Amino acid sequence: MEILQSLSASLLSPMVLAFVLGIFAALVKSDLKFPDELYTALTIYLLFAIGLKGGMKLEGLSLSVIGGPLLTAIGLSCIIPIWSFHILKKLVRLDSTNAGAIAAHYGSVSAVTFSAALAFLETSKIPVEGFAPALLAVMEAPAIIVAVFLAMRCATTNPNSKPASFKPLLHDLLTGKGIILLLGGLVIGLLGGQKGFDQVAPLFDAPFKGVLALFLLEVGLVTGRRLGDLKAAGGRLVAFAIAMPILHGLLGAYLGKLCGLSLGGATVLATLAASASYIAAPAAIRIALPKASPALYLSSSLAITFPFNIVLGIPLYFQFAKFFFQP
Repeated sequence: MEILQSLSASLLSPMVLAFVLGIFAALVKSDLKFPDELYTALTIYLLFAIGLKGGMKLEGLSLSVIGGPLLTAIGLSCIIPIWSFHILKKLVRLDSTNAGAIAAHYGSVSAVTFSAALAFLETSKIPVEGFAPALLAVMEAPAIIVAVFLAMRCATTNPNSKPASFKPLLHDLLTGKGIILLLGGLVIGLLGGQKGFDQVAPLFDAPFKGVLALFLLEVGLVTGRRLGDLKAAGGRLVAFAIAMPILHGLLGAYLGKLCGLSLGGATVLATLAASASYIAAPAAIRIALPKASPALYLSSSLAITFPFNIVLGIPLYFQFAKFFFQP
């Protein structure tokens, strides 16, 4: 009954319904389209707002409080791409380049899925630690670096292969808009504190869910247009794109409890572990592994895992966390 209630709350939220509307509009070939500039503006708003609100809530917290969760998040981001890479090679039967590309996406995180989880928990009146955006920030880059390293190491066995250098990859990851906006927002929110945030709250607090709904409408349009890529993905990759988030969500919820997070915090960590990047990872993979197939890594992360997490995954991970928090 509790699972059905959580699922109902997720499915009937304006954010999820906007995402479904986007998919429907794409499938019926509607002329609905977001200008590229608006999409970029919505992305900037969401990332900066997440950082600002998280930084404001960091005020007064010590390293002893946030150290364990941060190390746990980084550890997850490093470990997930390792077993994902080997599963993709052995069971899904992909070559090293494509296995590394997809593993990078599943080890990294989705800021939009994170935002949807926060909205779900807020609707359910479940509190979340203020440093949750810091978990998002530290999990974005390590997985991509680990997965690319695995792919490059395997590629060195082929004398005709010349993998890309790590230098441009690291620069792109550390100076990309995702990291700059999240970390910059965290610092500004921390320095300004509650008083500083109150000055910009009319723009970055109340409108957040509305902007998220618009963004998910656009993502629904993109997802709907890429549903045809599932034919190229194959049944094994589809199974991977659904099974791995569930396993990672279960692991994230358990580790969240162990490292001292609250019920809401453990749900967020579970959601981050289960999410798949479709913004930062594709940009990095285009530089580091240019021979990887976008039809494979985008269709798995964006057309399969993202809809699964938005519609079914988040309430499921919440139930995982509740199970581990039972006395």
